Amino acid sequence: MTSRLSPSIGCAVLIAAAALSLAARMQAAGGGTVEKIKVHGTALEGNLEGDSADRDVMVYLPPSYATERSRRYPVLFLLHGFTDDTDHWWGVVPHFVSVPASMDKALANGTAREMIVVMPNAFTRYYGSMYSSSVTTGDWERFIARDLVAYIDAHYRTLADVNSRGLAGHSMGGYGTIRIGMKYPDVFSNIYAMSPCCLAPALGFDTERGKKAEAVKSPDEVNGLDFMMKATLASAAAWSPNPANPPLYLDVPTKDGAPRPDVLAKWIANAPLTTLDQYIVNLTSLKGLAFDVGTKDFLANDSKTLDARLTAYKVSHTYETYEGDHINRVADRLETKVFAFFSKQLRFD
Repeated sequence: MTSRLSPSIGCAVLIAAAALSLAARMQAAGGGTVEKIKVHGTALEGNLEGDSADRDVMVYLPPSYATERSRRYPVLFLLHGFTDDTDHWWGVVPHFVSVPASMDKALANGTAREMIVVMPNAFTRYYGSMYSSSVTTGDWERFIARDLVAYIDAHYRTLADVNSRGLAGHSMGGYGTIRIGMKYPDVFSNIYAMSPCCLAPALGFDTERGKKAEAVKSPDEVNGLDFMMKATLASAAAWSPNPANPPLYLDVPTKDGAPRPDVLAKWIANAPLTTLDQYIVNLTSLKGLAFDVGTKDFLANDSKTLDARLTAYKVSHTYETYEGDHINRVADRLETKVFAFFSKQLRFD
């Protein structure tokens, strides 16, 4: 999970135009090109947050895409973290990572093969979708695995086959990668989770944090909240939606500061370390499964537990730790590990 600041609309437009112009120049020098498109999500229609079902999506096309017109490519679907968006991850706004720059470097260094990379914008009214399924946020699982995949296969020269399709993400996106990867092995053959959040079940809830969440009465108040309070409401929207509780359309895990077992049970049911046992067959069927975490990352213990659970079930996987925190090595890991993993695991034309 990472925090961000949004630029003004006018500034964002100018920066986006500059970034796309830069991408075009990069192609002439041997780099890839970037396209920003809109994809309609049938699975997101009617969500109670009021978020648009037409989502911005960034697409990285490899250097040869424009010239080798009969060639088809595998696709990596990449998911960003909480409070982040595609502009930050695609280098439009300066950030700790730029996907096109990392891929260009990986190709130049010979650590990656040419592939299409796709990232949907999952920034929502509550600052992140959690890539989950609820009436409040919309069905982000199905949007990623069905709507988005179908659109990309229909509009780009992809190798439209599960063996040529991968899924990866960071933090909230790492959680989404594991959550969706467990359920859709028929869509994604290989998955890679970077510093995944939200793996462990919430067995209790802080009283003061609960009271602060209960005090929020309007979605408009969310903008002024701190990171953890935003995360609380986004998680509630995704995991404990309530269509009979407007205008937030969610239930927080406390009432008068005391834990609500019925709501906490819903949060527990959305934790991969809780649901893992139900999806062992699916996880075993994956061609490749990998995840990593920094040794100084506040989420490191949960990834260690996931490794132990998968090992106990004899599920083949790769688990790595590295010297770093939650964000400081993300660009490097993309360049040297994630793209290399999919270059080895996916089927290429």
